[in-house]
Amino acid sequence: MTMATGGYERTARKLRSTVHAEGVLRLEFQEVAIEGPEAGEVLVEMEAAPVHPADVMVLLAGADVTRARAESGPQGPALVVPLSPAALHAAAGRLGQPLDVGLEGAGLVVAAGKGGDALLGKRVALLAPNRGTYAEYCQVPAAACLALPAHIDARGGAAAFTNPLTALAMVETLHQTGERAMVHTAAASVIGQMLVRLCAEEDIGLVSVVRHEEQVELLRAIGARHVFNSNAPDYEKQLQRALAQTGARVAFDAVGGGDTASTLLSVMEAAAAARMGTFDPYGSSEMKRVYIYGRLDASDTRIPRGVYGLRWSVEGWAMPPVLERAGEARKAELMSRISDGLDGTFASSFHAEISLAQMLDPQILREIARHATGGKYLLRLNYLA
Repeated sequence: MTMATGGYERTARKLRSTVHAEGVLRLEFQEVAIEGPEAGEVLVEMEAAPVHPADVMVLLAGADVTRARAESGPQGPALVVPLSPAALHAAAGRLGQPLDVGLEGAGLVVAAGKGGDALLGKRVALLAPNRGTYAEYCQVPAAACLALPAHIDARGGAAAFTNPLTALAMVETLHQTGERAMVHTAAASVIGQMLVRLCAEEDIGLVSVVRHEEQVELLRAIGARHVFNSNAPDYEKQLQRALAQTGARVAFDAVGGGDTASTLLSVMEAAAAARMGTFDPYGSSEMKRVYIYGRLDASDTRIPRGVYGLRWSVEGWAMPPVLERAGEARKAELMSRISDGLDGTFASSFHAEISLAQMLDPQILREIARHATGGKYLLRLNYLA
């Protein structure tokens, strides 16, 4: 690596993921040139970055990490991982393209172009889709940065965007559609825990669905009122009672596959039908929505013929369109709220901290790919070995 006279490095190491036509994925570090920030940009010396499920999608592209093998490349060690025919087909659009990995992170601004000077020398959180935060340096628009409060270090600010903004956008979706309650599945996640605190602050009815009894206790311990184990024998009866109490007609589903959406619609309809007081052969006319925002279950989403009433929908959901509808002023309010709550409502916890080099460790990659609750990893980028 060479040092530039401006105080930042002209080249830097970055983790990249490439799908090859012969049916393998290659993970390796590459030295990339840094030209220096242009107008409106800043250069951030990365210190920490979380590993989200969305990062794993780019990182592994569905590759079978149990069959990974180490190789040496022209720029150092590499990991080669086989892809199934289905995974290769799904990744056809990225064949031969080295993709930068890492959606967000935190670090120190070491150089700034015109218009970004106010951030120079400050520690910031940054959102960098397609630019890659699993690197020594990341160059981003100054507008994609959030100056961290003095008491928040890089570890505390590394996950300031994706999870907090997703939780806030879920609540914002309720505001935009006139609803005051929601169901959330796979709710022991970081987002699920944030929603418990956020919904309590906003007096929003929250019904949390998990898959294990210890997750029920985890959420109750932080104040959740309605938490149910989907594997319990009386799950649907318990869920219907909670929907009757909260009036929830909206569900955010991180599971995605199988019968989860169908079950949620059926139980929401049962609660709505009970509110009618009289029988109607056509069911209720209340609108019931299931928003799918994750694919923890990669199988097909099944919506068999069922009793869903007259009005219902199942649709994909993502945070950016919600924030776009909210407008710039509202987004600024939400970012300010995140900044104030990084050590409270929007605090993140991590299972383990690893170095950038350890991202090429097959055993660690297998653990990361499991997406286990409480198993989130944090990359500490200021130590590389």
